[in-house]
Amino acid sequence: MHFVSRKFSYRRLSSNRSLALAASLAALVAISGCHKKAAPPPPPPPLTNSAPAPTADITANPTSINPGDSVVLTWHTSNATNVSIEGIGEVPSSGTQSVKPADSTNYHLIARGEGGSTDATARVTVNAPAAPPANNMSEGDVDDNLFHQNVKDVFYDYDSYDVRSQEQSVISQDANFLNQHPHLKVVVGGYCDERGSTEYNLALGENRANAAKQALVTAGVSPERLRTVSYGKEKQFCTDHDESCWQQNRRAQFSVDR
Repeated sequence: MHFVSRKFSYRRLSSNRSLALAASLAALVAISGCHKKAAPPPPPPPLTNSAPAPTADITANPTSINPGDSVVLTWHTSNATNVSIEGIGEVPSSGTQSVKPADSTNYHLIARGEGGSTDATARVTVNAPAAPPANNMSEGDVDDNLFHQNVKDVFYDYDSYDVRSQEQSVISQDANFLNQHPHLKVVVGGYCDERGSTEYNLALGENRANAAKQALVTAGVSPERLRTVSYGKEKQFCTDHDESCWQQNRRAQFSVDR
C-alpha cells in the first residue's frame, strides 16, 4: 500500500514539473512573438558648407566711348579661388586692366570659391562713328583756279620717276583737298624735259604719272578717281635750254577730269 502511494506521488510530481516546463516555454514563445523589431537609427544630418559665399563687382570707366578709345576695367572679389572675365580670361582676385573694345561689349566677371560662385557685369558702349560732314559742292563749284591753288604739281629728278622726299608734303596737301571733295575726278599727267627720244620720254612720262597716282592712293585717295596720261616731251612749260627750265618740265601735273 505504501509502495503504491509513493509511486503515485512520484508520478504526480513529474506531471507537475512537466506542466510547469510547458507553461514556461509557452510564456517564452508568447513574449518572443509580441516583441517588436527595434527602429533603425535616424540618418545623419546633411553636411553644411560653412565656407563663406564669394562676392564680386566690376566697373568700367568710362562706360561710353568712341571707336579707338580705351576703357579701364576695375574689379574686386572676396572668398574666391578662381576669378575670370569672359573675353579676357583668368585674372587676379582684384585688379584693373585697360581694354579697347571695337564694339559694345559686356564684361562678365565670374568668381568661384568653396562657398559657391557669383558673377557681375560691366557694359561698355562703343558709339557709332560720326558721319563725315556733308559736302554739297558739285564738280562745277570747284573751278580750275581753286583746284590748282590747292592741288600742286610734283617734280622729279632727271631721268627718274621716284617721288622725292621733299615732295611728300605736296602729296599730303593734294590728298587732303581731294579727300575733302570726293566727287572730283582727276587727270594725272606725266611730263618730261626735251632731252631724249620721243618714245623714251612717253614711257618716262607714264611712269611719272603712275608714281604720282600711287602716292595719292597711299595718302587715301581712291584709285577709281585718278586717270593717268603721258605727254612725254610734247608739252613744255618752259622752252629755255637750261637746268632750271628743264626742272619745270619734269613733273606730274593734276587737273580736274571733266
